[in-house]
Amino acid sequence: MSHDGASTESALDIDGLRFRYERRGHWVVDVAGLRLGAGEQALVTGPSGCGKSTLLHLIAGLIEPEHGGVRVAGDSVFGVRGSARDELRGRTIGMIFQTHQLLSGFTAAENVMAGLLFGDVDRSEHRGRADELLGRLGVDAVDRPVERLSVGQQQRVAVARAVAGSPALVLADEPTASLDPDAGRGVIELIQEVCREHSAALLCVSHDPSIVDRFERRHAFASLGAKPPGSAG
Repeated sequence: MSHDGASTESALDIDGLRFRYERRGHWVVDVAGLRLGAGEQALVTGPSGCGKSTLLHLIAGLIEPEHGGVRVAGDSVFGVRGSARDELRGRTIGMIFQTHQLLSGFTAAENVMAGLLFGDVDRSEHRGRADELLGRLGVDAVDRPVERLSVGQQQRVAVARAVAGSPALVLADEPTASLDPDAGRGVIELIQEVCREHSAALLCVSHDPSIVDRFERRHAFASLGAKPPGSAG
């Protein structure tokens, strides 16, 4: 399996991660193991509602698993709680949501700056970094409220926000769901290019067949629970 841009450094390590919404319910997420090296890019595919988004929320520490662990850039996500986990997330993870989840009433630049609040970038650099990234991504109206931007421009703001803090890992949740195939491919190309420029690993989850050939490393969501060859149990 080709590992595009990978190195020996680990951006993401998942070990025996299991989650279910009800104590006796079925496992929504059951991932025996998954590793991404620094700069590596992978796609997890599966139908809507299968648990792909839940997996990303677990990786980001937004919800707690019943079993298992996640390490991002060597740090245990579930080894810290509260503000310490917020700081870890802000420093190591960038997120691109299906619905963007931008702050309405705030400008494009302010949305990117908000993504820097929990990271370790000095506050005096926030505005300059936001303007630079937005300009690089073709967003000229940096002081316009995001709700007055086109959907495509909003997506670019979301990408800028995700990489502004130079995270080790970017999580992309169905980033093409609201776009036609041509626009979707353009967005994926943009996300991949920006992640490469910032040396960030990328884990994208999607049910969009039009973007599959953009990734050399691909996993079916249902296969992630399979134990590796030779494992016990």
